[in-house]
Amino acid sequence: MTCRVKICGLRSADVVDASVEAGADMLGFVFFPPSPRSLSVADAAALTARVPNQVTCVALSVDADDRLLDAIAADAGVDMLQFHGQESCERVTEVRERYGLPVMKAVAIAGPKDVARAHAYADVVDRLMFDAKPPKDATRPGGNALAFDWQLISDTSWTKPWILAGGLTSENVADAIAVSGATAVDVSSGVEDAFGVKSPETIRDFIAAAKGT
Repeated sequence: MTCRVKICGLRSADVVDASVEAGADMLGFVFFPPSPRSLSVADAAALTARVPNQVTCVALSVDADDRLLDAIAADAGVDMLQFHGQESCERVTEVRERYGLPVMKAVAIAGPKDVARAHAYADVVDRLMFDAKPPKDATRPGGNALAFDWQLISDTSWTKPWILAGGLTSENVADAIAVSGATAVDVSSGVEDAFGVKSPETIRDFIAAAKGT
């Protein structure tokens, strides 16, 4: 099975187009102002309008309030909501029912207890994401170029599809897939030339490495 690839934190038309042309399956758009990858709903809408129907557009938010989620769901042109904060199972359920959009929940992994905690979300989401825990002084819950021990999830069965994130690059993604058993991967900082600035060439290299092409 070919691994699915999500490129996250896109902010420009040329990078969106390059990601689609390289074979990305999902594109992530960030709605979290502390991130250098954040953009407005209007700017996101202009980018998602360029994306063909077979590619899933994902809106990443962090403990967002209803006002922001209302705007994203109504006007950003996305197909899925990704929660990357401390959202509870109850909050995830509420939002999923409110907007009728599929929901992905990111869970920070550092040890077995985190893996166990992720199982609770499997009952209320459409997809899980496993990411590395951020440093204590981090201003963002993800996109910190950190990996976790992939063996923590390698022998675990899940009732929902999941995606591997955290510190992935074109150099290590094949090993990450082999060790973890991932059938989908997510990358942001690993395809950047500078903080928040994506490289079309590096995106092509990453997708080729993940898909084994």
